Amino acid sequence: MDTSVQDPLVGQMLDGRYLVEGRIAVGGMATVYRAMDTRLDRELALKVMHPRLAEDAVFVERFIREAKAVAKLAHPNVVGVFDQGADGTYVYLAMEYVAGCTLRDVLRERGALQVHAALDILEPVLAALGAAHRAGLVHRDMKPENVLIGDDGRVKVADFGLVRAIDTKTSVSTGVVLGTVSYLAPEQIGHGTVDQRADVYACGVVLYEMLTGRKPYDGDTPMKVMYQHVNEDVPAPSAVMPTVPPLLDALVARACARLQQARPADAVELLAEARTARAALSPEELDARPGGASAQAAPVPVPVPEPVDAAPAGPAGSEEPTSVVVLPDGPVTDRTTRLLLPAPPPDDPPPAPAPGGRARSRRGPLALLVAVLVLIGVAAGVWYINDGQFTTVPGVLSLPQAKAEQQLDKAGLDTKVKRDFSLTVPRGSVIATDPSPGKRIRGNGTVTLTVSKGPQHVQVPDVAGRDLATARKEIKAASLTPGTVAQAFDDDVPRGEVVSTDPKGSTELAPGTPIAITVSRGAPIDVPDVVGESVTDAQQDLEAAGLKVVLAPGKVFSDEADKDQVALESPGSGSQAAAGDSVTITVSKGQQQFPVPDVTGKSAGDAKKILQAAGFDVRVINIFFGSTVFSQSPDGGSQAPKGATITLWVR
Repeated sequence: MDTSVQDPLVGQMLDGRYLVEGRIAVGGMATVYRAMDTRLDRELALKVMHPRLAEDAVFVERFIREAKAVAKLAHPNVVGVFDQGADGTYVYLAMEYVAGCTLRDVLRERGALQVHAALDILEPVLAALGAAHRAGLVHRDMKPENVLIGDDGRVKVADFGLVRAIDTKTSVSTGVVLGTVSYLAPEQIGHGTVDQRADVYACGVVLYEMLTGRKPYDGDTPMKVMYQHVNEDVPAPSAVMPTVPPLLDALVARACARLQQARPADAVELLAEARTARAALSPEELDARPGGASAQAAPVPVPVPEPVDAAPAGPAGSEEPTSVVVLPDGPVTDRTTRLLLPAPPPDDPPPAPAPGGRARSRRGPLALLVAVLVLIGVAAGVWYINDGQFTTVPGVLSLPQAKAEQQLDKAGLDTKVKRDFSLTVPRGSVIATDPSPGKRIRGNGTVTLTVSKGPQHVQVPDVAGRDLATARKEIKAASLTPGTVAQAFDDDVPRGEVVSTDPKGSTELAPGTPIAITVSRGAPIDVPDVVGESVTDAQQDLEAAGLKVVLAPGKVFSDEADKDQVALESPGSGSQAAAGDSVTITVSKGQQQFPVPDVTGKSAGDAKKILQAAGFDVRVINIFFGSTVFSQSPDGGSQAPKGATITLWVR
């Protein structure tokens, strides 16, 4: 059920700039909305802190820290932050909007992924975290909910809401754990210092979940899950999914080592190890379908970077929010967390001594020779199966097509060519290869080269005379972006049709360029002056000019119009309007009346001051050269408009 209509922010304008269009997700700290930046005319995601948390200065500081931290990371696999601000009780981040789904959605729909699909998602995640780690930042809340997969296949890491600079205090508070329980490293649960290796541990758990379709630990309470993180090693994925290769068992074990020192130092090192493991896997291992007792039929596919042809292996787990967990008094475990290494296998027992104290071989020279030849044959076969059939794709990116084909030919590889546009790679040079450089390929395999056709240019369509909706569709169909819309009077173009575009039609531009549109208001009409006319006469004059009349509710005082005549019109006379535009007229209540002070019996000087202070003009008529007011007109206590003349008779 769509709950957006129940959200008070949906449909509102935040900070006078961001129009909230719909709710995307609700988290532990904030709600994420889809919004339109009305100033730049672009779609974005708006992350708004829950109002109850906005009262907490610590949470507000963390929110602002996220904006500043991510703003430092100009990386294609990190969701960008554009702006940060507050509107009343709403504290928000304006972020890049990624149309697609989360890794949690993929796992929920598919369960376990094929090995190559899991690595295709893991590698860009590690690249994003590696950029953060090398910039001195720790994410601290890595989980499938924070991995976004766009409709175009791009993978991005989001929600740096718990990010911390490494050189600031990064030890967890005593008795409190902030994060997502299923992905917490042991040192996050204890009282150690959190560094990049906490993110490495979480990525190991995410890899386990992608390979098996489930989390490594289950528990009725967060404390039970945390206890397992501290006291148990993450199990091998192959124990749940037998098709997982041993190399990935080892990769998960190294990333999820309980001792920080036993893990890769940061995401950059783990990324290098993941790529090394991928290069050592055979195509059969990379493409093997997940299997085992938990395998199910494949559900409806969802967007992922490359097609994942896998059947899910049991429930992928429900969405788990970031939370604050209060630890009980005392340590989580009563023994030191340590890395458990397998015991070395026992040495082979020595041969039994022959009589006389010397050991005799049970095999003769011929048997020994046969054994050596067999071992050589087996080794050669193993080499042929694992390495002899394969080579790596040479690096030919940005090379001219002919030179790239020569290098691939020298490596014994066939070539296929397809072409595409590129803004950065010169025409005739290689944009990309499939498989990519450095990837393993059979020695007689085929590499597809994508060769640049140079930058793509499209023509601005001539949409003059079209209605606005049609003009927008034609601009989009030309791979351009409809931009701002302005209105202008035009004697020749009917109202509502396009007058011009900027840039104009037939101009060649790069795809996606915004096109400003000017729409006609029709021929201009001079608004007639109807102030002082009766309402009937004013309506006739305005309608005769092609304008509509709107009668304003209520009446106003007016010094210019008598009672029941038109006191105001908007827009006013002398301005211009289009045919069919509305003009609002307001009816007069006449001049506003004010009480006239009674000044009889006062001296002429005092009376004049009193009346002028009340807003009236004064005329004095002196009889017999006296100085006392004996009469006034209008009389004291009567009503007169401001500025009216009060006549005084003095004797």
